[in-house]
Amino acid sequence: MQDFIFSDDLETKNGDFAIGESTSQHTKHILIANKGEYKQFPELGAGIENMLNSEDAMDFLIEAKKNLEYDGMAVKNISFTGEGKLNVDAKYKE
Repeated sequence: MQDFIFSDDLETKNGDFAIGESTSQHTKHILIANKGEYKQFPELGAGIENMLNSEDAMDFLIEAKKNLEYDGMAVKNISFTGEGKLNVDAKYKE
C-alpha cells in the first residue's frame, strides 16, 4: 500500500510529503494504537502496551490478527519468536 511516510514526523522529499510503501508502518500503528484512538474507526487498535502486563500473550495475538484483518490485510502468521520479538506476516489484499 502507498501512503505518506512517517519516521518521527511526516517525511518530506523535494518540498512535498514523501509517499512510499507503508504496509509495515500501518501494521506498527495498528498494533500500538488503543481502541478509540482512531476517531473514524473507534474499534481499531490492538493496544500492545496493555499486553506487557499480561502473562498470556495469546489474547493480544488474537486481537492483533482481528485488527489487521479489519484494516484489510490477509494475515498468514502472527507470533512471538523465542527471543520475544513479534513476527507479523501480513499483506494488504489486492
